This record gives sequence, C-alpha cells and structure tokens, in this order.
Amino acid sequence: MSQHLYLPIHTRATSNSLLDNASMFLCARFKTFQRKDTQCQAFVKRVIMSRLFRIIMISTISTNAFFVVLWTDYKTRYNLFRLLQIMEIIFVSIYSAEFYIKLYVDPINYWKDGYNLLDVLVIIIVSIPYTLRKVKGKHFPYLNIADGLQSLRILKLITYSRGIRTLITAIGQTAYTVASVLILFFILMYIFAVLGFCLFGGPDRGDVENWGNLAVAFFTLFSLATVDGWTDLQEELDKRNLALSRTFTIIFILLASFVFLSMFVGVMIIHTEDSIKKFERELMLERHMALMKEKQVIVRRQQEEVSRLMQTEKNVDHKSFSELAPRTVLRDCARAEPDARRLAPEEAVPLLREG
Repeated sequence: MSQHLYLPIHTRATSNSLLDNASMFLCARFKTFQRKDTQCQAFVKRVIMSRLFRIIMISTISTNAFFVVLWTDYKTRYNLFRLLQIMEIIFVSIYSAEFYIKLYVDPINYWKDGYNLLDVLVIIIVSIPYTLRKVKGKHFPYLNIADGLQSLRILKLITYSRGIRTLITAIGQTAYTVASVLILFFILMYIFAVLGFCLFGGPDRGDVENWGNLAVAFFTLFSLATVDGWTDLQEELDKRNLALSRTFTIIFILLASFVFLSMFVGVMIIHTEDSIKKFERELMLERHMALMKEKQVIVRRQQEEVSRLMQTEKNVDHKSFSELAPRTVLRDCARAEPDARRLAPEEAVPLLREG
C-alpha cells in the first residue's frame, strides 16, 4: 500500500520539476531572443512616432466622429447609406492597421500601456455591432446599445493628445482627495436625509413626494446641493407650514453647495495647475535637450573640419589656417559662439533636476 501511495507523489514531483525546467528554459530563450528585422522595426517605429502619422490618425478620428454625427440623422443615413458603409470600412481598416503596426513594433510592452489598452477596447466595441448582426440578426433588441457605444471611438484622441493625457493624469492624482471629499459629502447628505425625513416626511401633513422615504430624500437633497429648483422645493414646504423648513434648506445649501462642492472644484483646479506646470517644464526640458543635441552635432562637425584643416596645414606650409578654412566653417564658428552661451550646460541642470 505504501508503494502505491509513493508512486503518484514521485510522479507528481517529477512532472512539476519538468514543468519548472521547461518554463525556465523558455524564459531564458525568450530573454536571449533577438529579432532579425530590427531595421524594419526601427523604421516602422519612426513612422508611428512621426508627426505626420499623428496628424493622419487625429484627422481620421475626427472625420469618423463627424460621420457618426451624420449617422444619427435618419434622413441623412438613408440618402448616404452607401457612403457611410464605405467610410465605416475605411475607418475600421485604419484602426486595425494601427493596432497591428504598434503590436509589430513592440508586442510585449504594447500591453503595458493603458492608452494602448484603451485602443484595443475601442476596436472591440467597433466589432460588437457586426457580431450581433451576424449572430442575432438585425432585429436584436439590444443592438441599439451596441450602436450607441460607437461614440466611444472618439476616445482614441486621448492617445494622440498630450494635453488630454496631462489632464487625465491630474484627475488620477486627485482620486484620493476627491474620494475623501465625496465621502464627507455623502455623510452630510445622509444626516440631512434622515433629518428631512423625520421633519417633513410625515404621512399626515408632510411632503411625501419629496421627503416620503430615504431614497426620495437623497434625490431631493441632491437637487438642493446643485441649487436646481430649490425654490420650488421650498414652496412645497411653505404650503404645509412646516417648521424649521427654511432654516433646514439654507443650512444645507450653505454646507453642500458653497463648502463641499467648492472644495471639490478647488482640489481639481490645484492638481490640474500642478500637472500643467509639470507639462510645461517637460516641454521646456525637451526643447533644451533638442538644442543641446543640435549644438553637439555642430561642434562635432566643426571639430572634424578643424582637424582636417590642421592636417592640411601641416602638409601645405605656405597657407595659414584662415586661408584654408572655408567660409562655411568660419560662419558656423561665428554662430556657435552665441549658441554656446545660450545652451550652456549649467542652464539645463536645474531643468533636469526639476524634471
């Protein structure tokens, strides 16, 4: 019996060790794997990072959004049905080609970027109506929801707009603070909802429509917090001569609208300003780095030219350096002096530290 128990355990341990060895071998081979199309990959990467590609994609997304607007009008959809179908095929083809190109450039790190995952989600949403029409037919009751979700295509603009990404980053940084403000706001509404139900929600002479239960009281308080139609709500309370109704309304509006909502807006503005300043510093740093690289290229070219002229001066004794130097080199030297002052490394150090 002990032998029968021992054999499966031994077999299981052997299989686990084989799987571990196989996984380690595959990981080691994958790390040492080198692509043979590095030149093509680098070229495609330069293409998708170019300004022209960004302009083409932004124009495509904007044009697609315009055609979605035309599609919402039934008369226009009937008259331009064939054109809308052709343009839909073109837009889907462009989005799919963009996905495959980016996946070709970096198939591993592509899935680590949240904006790339957003693009994949948009492509999935684009394919949902076609799938439902093929599987469920044209009269599927939830097909209108799938068509309405096509408006999410415009979210692809986020990938190509650095300013929008900066604002989204600012919103993400304010998540903890905003959550704290919302929790405090919910506590305030909970207290006033229970208080309003007890004061004004009586079945005999109370305002049952607005304060009859806790859910209705929450909705009424939300209307008071946004200061939307609060006078009509107060008139309903005044008709019933409910005590403390005006004091209740004024105190809640002061706390909810002028304190908590203002606090919410203030937090968003502060974090947005910080993100915009950081974005401007990054742009300034990139501009300085580009100028410094340009300066290094100019200096390197001048050094090579000066070395060549010095070698020529050694071979030809009767000509001086100024006679041998071409006008372009002298002109570059004259231009490089103010550029060197403007692009001094010590000026870029604070920017590097801030970035």
